[in-house]
Parts: sequence; C-alpha cells; structure tokens
Amino acid sequence: MHAAQLALIALAGFAAGALNALAGGGTLVSFPALLAVGLPALSANAASTIALCPGYFAAAIAQRGDLRGQGARLSGLLPLAAGGGLLGAALLLRSGTRAFASAVPALILLACALLAAQERVRAMLLARSARVTAPAVDAGPERLSPWALALVTAAAVYGGYFGAGMSVIVLAALGLALTDTLPRLNALKQAVAAAANGAAAVWLATHAGVDWGIVAVLAVGAACGGAWGGRLAGRIPAALLRRIVVLLGLLVALLYLLRLPRAR
Repeated sequence: MHAAQLALIALAGFAAGALNALAGGGTLVSFPALLAVGLPALSANAASTIALCPGYFAAAIAQRGDLRGQGARLSGLLPLAAGGGLLGAALLLRSGTRAFASAVPALILLACALLAAQERVRAMLLARSARVTAPAVDAGPERLSPWALALVTAAAVYGGYFGAGMSVIVLAALGLALTDTLPRLNALKQAVAAAANGAAAVWLATHAGVDWGIVAVLAVGAACGGAWGGRLAGRIPAALLRRIVVLLGLLVALLYLLRLPRAR
C-alpha cells in the first residue's frame, strides 16, 4: 500500500476517533476511507470495527464513576451485549463480501438516521429524567422489561454486523426501560456498546483475515483523534458535527449506490 493511502487511513482514523469522542459516527468516516483505498467492503468493515474498538472501552472507563451502583444491571446486560456482538460478527462473515456489499448503502442510511435522531433521544431522556436522582442502592436487571432486553440484544447484533449508530438504539432502550439520570444511563450504554464491539472485534480478529498493518495505522490515528477530541469536548457543537457526518454518510451512500452496479 502506498504512503499516500496509509496517510489517508491515518487521517480517517484520527477523524473517526475525534468524532466518536465529540459526537459519534466515526465509523461513517473510517469505513468509506478504507473503501476508498481499495479494501473490499467486508474487510473494510472488519478493520474499522477492530481499530475503533479501544475507543469504546476508553469511553466506558472514563464514565466508570456513573457505573457505581449498577453492578446488577451490568451483570444482566453485558452477557447479552457480548453475545449479540459475537452473533453480528459471525453473521457478517457468514453473509460474505457480495451480500454485505449489497447491504452497505442501506446500512449507511440506517446509521445516518440513527445519528440524526440522537439529539432527540437525548432531549427526550433529559426531560424524562429531569426530576430523577441517582438511586442509593444497586438496581437489578429485573427492572428491564423483556422488550428492552430484546432491543438491547438486537442493537448489539447490529453493532457486531456494522456498528454505526448502535449506541443510539441502546440508549433509547435503556432510557425507556429504566428510571435514572441521563449520565448513569449514558455510562451504562457505554459499557454495553464496549461489550458488543469488543466481542465483535475479537471474533473478526480471529476469523476475518484482516490486514493488521492497516488496522494498526487506523487504530493509532483513532487513538490520537480520540485524545484530541476528548480535550475539545464542550468547545465544538456536537449537533453541528453530527449534521456534517450525516451529510457525509448520505453522500457516501449515494456514491456507493452509483458504483454498486459496476462492482457487481
């Protein structure tokens, strides 16, 4: 791979890491960049999932204070999230490159819709939890209804298959099922997303035959971007960044749709 292509991958990783730290939607930058340098869609998705994985764990660790008192919830949700992530990654590899490539425009459009809905979801949850105080005792998983558990699991499967926008589904499900403050729900969402993405990354790393040089370049760029984005949090309007990422995603989906007949 040429130096210019590696530089593009590093830059895309930096942008993806910064976006994930500031607003979300980093996959909508890293995935198209890997397609642009010539990776098949399935390989690009696997490399992006693995390279961006540490950022999910960093976000969960950064919010570990808000996870205190939620041990029972975690014990009920994390196995479901990890199992869903594994299933999604296995389905990705089982579907094969051609089927996944055909699904890429729809997946990107779904991710754009989820990212666009994120502000409304947060506003709804803020209004719902405005008068809620953090519980003094641990809250058990029995407070999660079966439909909420099913929705979290489905989000984890989607996250293992593609991933962009998974956190929005998880946060909405948790917010509708639990009565709690938004920071605590957000921390729980980060842990669930980390479990799903981590399990998917492990499966893809051991079964997908990824190019580890590309993964390393993308991961280093994402780590640097995440650190930079974390320092800028609160200074750059997240809503504006989300709109830019959504527009970028729509453009990528359109270009991919136009290219798809020739790729076949």
